Amino acid sequence: MRRAPWIAGIVGVAVLALVVLFATAPTGREADTSGSVVGRLAPALEGTTAAGAPVDLDKYRGKWVLLNFFATWCPPCVAEHPELVKLSQVPGTPVQVVSVAFDDPADKVTTFFAEQGGDWPVLVDGTETSTLDYAVVKLPESYLINPEGKVSQKLVGGITAGEVLEIVGAEQ
Repeated sequence: MRRAPWIAGIVGVAVLALVVLFATAPTGREADTSGSVVGRLAPALEGTTAAGAPVDLDKYRGKWVLLNFFATWCPPCVAEHPELVKLSQVPGTPVQVVSVAFDDPADKVTTFFAEQGGDWPVLVDGTETSTLDYAVVKLPESYLINPEGKVSQKLVGGITAGEVLEIVGAEQ
């Protein structure tokens, strides 16, 4: 019986620590430059789309890439999706969107894109270590990779097409 107050105290401290961690984490409008990959060459990323097409991040060298980690079951990811569609449809956009589906089966990703729009590469297979390589903490999370292949910014939370275009210096 005397253990119960100690256990409750430990659980309470752990919950409080998590609340503080989430409350102080960067939100969607902030660029996080402290990520371990920021300023470095983007980690290799190869995988397969839901349709079975191979994708290699290196193929996009010479162009800005917005690498977006998302899940169809993630409400902030769903809310962000129309902005990614808008970004991909800007005439002459200097930014190629590439997404990595986290813990989502190919059929759900295919259905999601059929209903919500978007025609950029979405990796569903072969990405097991990519969340670790890019130090993904929570979804959605995006990495802006410059034309030289270096990660210039980590964007945590929902983003807008306008914000991305502003960062890369493109006209909207």
